[in-house]
Amino acid sequence: MAETFDREYWEDRYRGHDHGKGGHPNPRLVAEVADLTPGTALDAGAGTGADAQWLAARGWTVTAVDISRAALDAARERAGDLEAGAAERITWVRADLTEEIPGGGGFDLVSSHYVHPTGGYRAFFDRLASAVAPGGTLLIVGHDPAEAHGHTGSLSESHVSAQEIASGLDPGVWEVVVAESRRREVERGGRRATMHDAVLRARRRG
Repeated sequence: MAETFDREYWEDRYRGHDHGKGGHPNPRLVAEVADLTPGTALDAGAGTGADAQWLAARGWTVTAVDISRAALDAARERAGDLEAGAAERITWVRADLTEEIPGGGGFDLVSSHYVHPTGGYRAFFDRLASAVAPGGTLLIVGHDPAEAHGHTGSLSESHVSAQEIASGLDPGVWEVVVAESRRREVERGGRRATMHDAVLRARRRG
């Protein structure tokens, strides 16, 4: 039976798990955002907060949103390792981003990594794009169709190419900076594996 990636699924995933302190931000975030001037950021699907912490430590004011309260509880605990100034730049918000964007939008950066939205990708990506301020950046990283998970059902349906994401952006409104598939090496069960990421970075025209 296919998984349904609703709030209950994510609460069960994070509840009772010891996610520990620290953690590393997504490498695609580091590669694509390191050269941007810090401003306001929406971390869409914050999980246990590694991306939000990395952004805040570099001067961003972050709204970190996740559908799972258990994930955000773990994120707040992990953020205790940040210096006070950085920790204060993160606002943790439980919300379903398929229904609303907390604060309405106007972010200098909207970043989303490996999300599995209910209701399909197109409407979700459109909602994220609408939250970017003029001159701001949209960064979406997903599971590229070239990636072979060996899963069936919802996981296989959650793959999307960068070109598919880019095709939904109006070229009169958006400058697509990056839209490509990128490989990365990971370790799974003591063995090295190759993953394929769909990376979309776009700038909203001012």
